[in-house]
Amino acid sequence: MKESEMFDKVAMDAPVAKKIAKEMTIHGDTRVDDYYWMNQREDQAVIDHLNAENAYKDAMLAHTVDFQEKLFEEIKGRIKQTDMSVPVMKNGYSYRTRFEEGKEYPIYARNKGSKDGPEEILLDVNVLAEGYDYFKVASRSVSEDNKILAYGEDTVSRRIYTIRFKNLETGKMLSDVIPNTTGNAVWGNDNNTIFYTMKDETLRAYKVYRHILGSDPSQDECVYHEKDDTYNVYCWKSKSKKYIMIGSFATLASEYRTLDADQPRGTFEIFQERDYANKLEYTVTHYEDKFYVRTNKNANNFRLMETPIGATGQENWTEVIAHRDDVLLEGVEVFKDFMVLSERVKGNTNLRVIKFSGEDFNIKFADSAYYAYTSTNPEFDTHLLRIGYTSLTTPNSTYDFDVNTSKMELLKQQEVLGDFSADEYTSERVFAKARDGVEVPISIVYKKDTELGASTPLLLYGYGSYGNSMDPYFSSARLSLLDRGFVFAIAHIRGGEEMGRQWYDDGKLLKKKNTFYDFIDCAEFLITNNYTSKDQLYGLGGSAGGLLMGAVINMRPDLWKGIISAVPFVDVVTTMLDESIPLTTGEFDEWGNPKVEEYYHYIKSYSPYDNIEAKDYPAMMVTTGLHDSQVQYWEPAKWVAKLREMKTDQNPLLMHCNMSTGHGGASGRFERFKETAMEYAFFLDLAGKMDA
Repeated sequence: MKESEMFDKVAMDAPVAKKIAKEMTIHGDTRVDDYYWMNQREDQAVIDHLNAENAYKDAMLAHTVDFQEKLFEEIKGRIKQTDMSVPVMKNGYSYRTRFEEGKEYPIYARNKGSKDGPEEILLDVNVLAEGYDYFKVASRSVSEDNKILAYGEDTVSRRIYTIRFKNLETGKMLSDVIPNTTGNAVWGNDNNTIFYTMKDETLRAYKVYRHILGSDPSQDECVYHEKDDTYNVYCWKSKSKKYIMIGSFATLASEYRTLDADQPRGTFEIFQERDYANKLEYTVTHYEDKFYVRTNKNANNFRLMETPIGATGQENWTEVIAHRDDVLLEGVEVFKDFMVLSERVKGNTNLRVIKFSGEDFNIKFADSAYYAYTSTNPEFDTHLLRIGYTSLTTPNSTYDFDVNTSKMELLKQQEVLGDFSADEYTSERVFAKARDGVEVPISIVYKKDTELGASTPLLLYGYGSYGNSMDPYFSSARLSLLDRGFVFAIAHIRGGEEMGRQWYDDGKLLKKKNTFYDFIDCAEFLITNNYTSKDQLYGLGGSAGGLLMGAVINMRPDLWKGIISAVPFVDVVTTMLDESIPLTTGEFDEWGNPKVEEYYHYIKSYSPYDNIEAKDYPAMMVTTGLHDSQVQYWEPAKWVAKLREMKTDQNPLLMHCNMSTGHGGASGRFERFKETAMEYAFFLDLAGKMDA
């Protein structure tokens, strides 16, 4: 197998960052950070260093440029360029999103009465995005009289949105412009009152305002101020259209307020006061004369309660669905004649229909590992449930499920252009025994003609934080790896919720290392069971998954041929001690507060930046974005600089910093796949598969 040309180029001069020692002392322990100075986005020396890293990366990957272009065109070529979403009926209009050939951004449109009525273009984002390196539209919301569209736009990639309004009768923009928001606008039923959420300097959503169309936004009334900086707020309208809701949530606690949507100038009333001491979590769904409450009260996997309007305190909650040790209740959606429970059972999602007439059944799916979910269902009085379905071998599919007849109608399946056939691929669900005896699920996919063994390249993906489950989903881009003999696997490690709430509890705070141990043990399982070997095992993770990559290469650098750590959260101690950084205060219940000595020492014991040693590391690519609001660019930049200083190997270490974007990468429909092609070329080059 041909060795990567990158290994021949490692003698090239990589950027060497200057060192300015900064001592940081807490709990009697002093850490020295030589690269703390990178925490200055406006400093030209920082920009120069990032540009130097990009130039070095470009030089090291120069031999892959043609291959990257080939991969990009291949990935792009599988996507149907002129395409549209399945129409969604709402309030007398059929809404859809469509794309036109050669254009990067969506066109949002609607048809009156049905999908066959005359088309009305709400927004052509291709026009709006002209002149911007980055442009994203979020949270489109139409007034109840169908006349005014509110939407949020972000032109920087910091997830700070400006809300704008468009008169859909005249096509003219209104003068109302509201900056520094989450982008979401919620309409009162008077078609003139809007509620929105403002962000503070740390990008925490902390205030809800009421705006009257035509008035000066600077004079808007703050209707709720969340003063506890460990909480965020959001606002929405119930599906019944009866209530405007404000939710205030921390990692492990929540609180809600309600307002009659017909009286939008009124005062919000508290639903149930927060009970942080008992870590009370709940969500609220309105139905006729009561509310359904999904809660963890005396129910780690959550249960369903109900309570009458006007008596919403927890002392009035009565049980509808009891707690189950083996089933996690993830969500509830209520319609006029039935409700749908989103459940998680043995790692898979389950959709359970409960008709108010008494019938109760699960929707059946064929794959052994899959992801099923309730899709967009804005209509309350309907017998059709819109659902989505995908698996590692099944492109994303949209169905209408008739709850009266149990008939499932396929409305659209993601079209994969070219010679793709799902029958050529196979998927598996296996379980790896972790070092403490717990069985960890792994979802695996590969092409049927791929021979498994020591020479088989395998890419292992993981996340394992925030209770976010990494479901087995289809990716047409991923075919570029599978068709070249790669195996792709997802390690469903603790820290997610694949196996219930306890799975999450056992992978956070003072049990966080279980996440890293699980990933390592899954890798060992795949090697032992002859899926691959250390010489062909690769790792991938982003954000908190980037932290995962950083931790496992410190713990077991010998296991991996190559690693990509995307927008990685790697300087955990410093970040969690700095409450001015976005997200910090709201995540103490996830990682722990290092101002508490026990948490400080535990976090320090796994924080990737603090545990770099003089030893061999695998080949690595690290990605970031200058405007990242989730993980600031300086974390990966510092990490790479320190790795370069300390590591004893001659393996490639590359950093890609997108100077125009943030956490999510490029905003264009196809443009984002250029970075995917670069990452795939990195892996395929290491695996000796560039000529495949």
